This record gives sequence, C-alpha cells and structure tokens, in this order.
Amino acid sequence: MSQAVSKSRFKPRSLEYFRNIEQTGEDLIITDYGRPVLKIVRYVADQEECFRGLRNTVLKYDDPLEPVGVESWEAQK
Repeated sequence: MSQAVSKSRFKPRSLEYFRNIEQTGEDLIITDYGRPVLKIVRYVADQEECFRGLRNTVLKYDDPLEPVGVESWEAQK
C-alpha cells in the first residue's frame, strides 16, 4: 500500500522517507494541496526481477500468431 505525504512535510524529512522506501519497498505519493503529483518507488536494477512474479502464470497459449479478439471484430460488422 502506498503512503501519501504533502510536499511541505516531505521536504525536511526526505532522506528519512528515502531510507524507508529502500528498506520496505513501499511506494510514496507526494501531494500538493491534497492532489497527488509525484510517486516515488524503489529502483529495480534487473528488469527480469520485476516480472519474476509472473513467471509460469500463463496457463494456455494455443496460437500466438492468431490476432486477439477476432470474434469482437466479427460482431462489429
């Protein structure tokens, strides 16, 4: 879950927030007058690590060259 903090509160304690993001991996939303304007996330060096949780989740992949949604196109004619 993301934590939200105002710009004025973030500025003097930015290093503390950065350390917290590094340790927990929790995102931080910066707000301006209650409106979200920035999102700070932990950097992931290896792009494969981002998708590691999706590995082995495809259950069935019959025809990879077939267009997706052929039935939808036929219905719109």
